[in-house]
Amino acid sequence: MLWKLLVEYLRPQRRLLIAVVVFQLAQSIASLYLPTLNADIIDEGVAKGDTGVILSLGSLMLVITLLQIACAVVAVYFGAKAAMGLGRDLRGAIFTRVGEFSEQEVTRFGAPSLITRSTNDVQQVQQLVLMSATMMVAAPMLSIGGVVMAVRQDAQLSWLIAVSVPVLLAGVGVIISRMVPLFRKMQVRIDTVNRVLREQLTGVRVVRAFVREDIETARFARANEDVTDTALRAGRLMALAFPVVMLVLNVSSVAVIWFGSFRIEDGSMQVGTLIAFLSYLLQILMSVMMATFMAVMIPRAAVSADRIGEVLGTESSVRPPLAPVAVAAGQLGRGELEMHDVGFSYPGAEQPVLSGISFTARSGRTTAIIGSTGSGKTTLVNLLPRLFDATSGSVKFDGVDVRELHPDQLWGHIGLVPQRPYLFSGTVRSNLLYGKPDATEDELWRALATAQAQDFVREMEGGLDAPISQGGTNVSGGQRQRIAIARALVKRPELYIFDDSFSSLDTATDARLRQALKHDTAGATLVIIAQRVSSIADADQILVLDDGRIVGRGTHDGLLETSETYREIVSSQLAAEEAA
Repeated sequence: MLWKLLVEYLRPQRRLLIAVVVFQLAQSIASLYLPTLNADIIDEGVAKGDTGVILSLGSLMLVITLLQIACAVVAVYFGAKAAMGLGRDLRGAIFTRVGEFSEQEVTRFGAPSLITRSTNDVQQVQQLVLMSATMMVAAPMLSIGGVVMAVRQDAQLSWLIAVSVPVLLAGVGVIISRMVPLFRKMQVRIDTVNRVLREQLTGVRVVRAFVREDIETARFARANEDVTDTALRAGRLMALAFPVVMLVLNVSSVAVIWFGSFRIEDGSMQVGTLIAFLSYLLQILMSVMMATFMAVMIPRAAVSADRIGEVLGTESSVRPPLAPVAVAAGQLGRGELEMHDVGFSYPGAEQPVLSGISFTARSGRTTAIIGSTGSGKTTLVNLLPRLFDATSGSVKFDGVDVRELHPDQLWGHIGLVPQRPYLFSGTVRSNLLYGKPDATEDELWRALATAQAQDFVREMEGGLDAPISQGGTNVSGGQRQRIAIARALVKRPELYIFDDSFSSLDTATDARLRQALKHDTAGATLVIIAQRVSSIADADQILVLDDGRIVGRGTHDGLLETSETYREIVSSQLAAEEAA
């Protein structure tokens, strides 16, 4: 997966990579030429006392060194640019793919894991590309060129290269083989830390309300300790690699000097040649060390690439049709919703969540759905805008199966207010404009007035431009709910879906809001999921859900006479109100 990912996402950076190879080649040639010049200075200048040779060759070495530095800097610059481009494109691809996921895929991966994959995992692959551009490209050039130049200096000592390089590769190879499983554990445990931290930040009020600070601190400490232990084990192995490399380097240097001294003594080798051979051997071993250092990074990057590939390779269970149905002008826009014998089961579930659901929600009328907790109300709501696909039966919008419409085409006619409203960081205005970017200020205030949010928004410093923190945490639950309702009203869709959107409102505000909705959404279709009977008593059609099936259908008065389940819900709520 790592190779596939690199080939695909480095293709746009190929010009930069070609420049990296060219400049690294120039830098390597310069590096390989310097020991030869150094040998000539020693043998022809120092040994013979020729100052002119020393100055001329020394000046040439200085020029070549400056050229080497310049080529290295340019190569690193282009390599960094290519790596950053890869990271940008990978993060963009993950973001786009996650944006296509249905609720089912998001739940399967989990938000913390998706965040880790788009940040830490991308960073590992990006870091590999950066280090490859600066080290891996030069390593084979230096090693191959070093062997050629070393043999050219003295072929009889070349057996030392044949011994030291395999020893170095074997030692580092054993260490790397033990690091691969640790890197895999590392990414999984980073996911765990992200998940625990996210849960604690999101549920900080619950933690404090139940005095669970110490327990949650211990829970985070365990997750943090797991990451630390794994990182330490991997770090110890990585730290062991460098002493092994240095041991081989130093022993090889001693061996060259030892065996070379005998050749100098019998006159078959000059001192400059010995120094040059030693320099080439060190270059070869250093390039092998760079390659092994990259080999240490490759396993972790490979694990990260696999995790990124899992996201990019996962298709949404809610897919746009290959050939969206051609909709006649005016066919969509009535807001009529139909369900025919709809069933839904989660993957691997023994029992369906919904079965045999059939009803029609007509424009200009309100359809309410009520039922006990776990009866399938929210799942049913998720099928309407196609956040999930029904596993049996059909869901139709204005006579067209929703699976035959492009999602954007369908969602453009729907305004959804979820059970747990979410506001984005920004301002009240930016949140209201989410569904209709070109809405006027009058339209925004009208929607706020209908949602019973006008008064508190006017009191906020800045009014429409009052700041909203991430998730809307700087406003109360009821205010957050009303701004979310106003956001849907600004869009002016043909179908409104309110998923238990009035539960956080007091009874008086709930009543005023429902009265205002009658006038502001006249002609549109309203589907309301509710827990309180008072919120749906005046609905044109009430559906009673129980264990995933419709067990009652009619108006409030009619259901009181015909539905035992509905009477139980009404009685329980009346008893609770009387007790209160």
